Amino acid sequence: MTDLPTFTVADLEAEPVLDLPAFTQDDAVDLGLLAVTVIRERGANLAVRVEMHGETVFQALTGSTGADNLPWLEGKSRVVHRFGEASLLVRRRHEAAGTPFDQLPDVDHDRFKAHGGSVPLRVAGEVVGTLTTSGEPDVVDHAVSAETIRRYLESRPS
Repeated sequence: MTDLPTFTVADLEAEPVLDLPAFTQDDAVDLGLLAVTVIRERGANLAVRVEMHGETVFQALTGSTGADNLPWLEGKSRVVHRFGEASLLVRRRHEAAGTPFDQLPDVDHDRFKAHGGSVPLRVAGEVVGTLTTSGEPDVVDHAVSAETIRRYLESRPS
């Protein structure tokens, strides 16, 4: 993979956001299955997890992903829950401010990983879960998660 996507703060802020009046565990499974479809279409090597209220509702390890990806799934998801926005957006905002996230002294970097791949799932504005991918360069992880959200929202009745 030579042509990696690039994302600015403005690019990330303009992406569709999943914020619905309701989002069930069945919806979370549908979202996870859609993520697997996007992963396969792109020929990516990714682990994917959808969690709600701290519980894993859907998880799949595709390609050669495995246990080594699990701390990344968890760490990226923690960033979303702490900051309320996509993990890559958190990192890009810190970079733009001149304070790289990985150099913040008040963050446990073993637990919080501001790398691309995790996006919030909101119900009435409140973050209730995350869709997270891990296994490729983090901008690819993010691109897959963002595309999954875009397709999921497009597939819903208006």
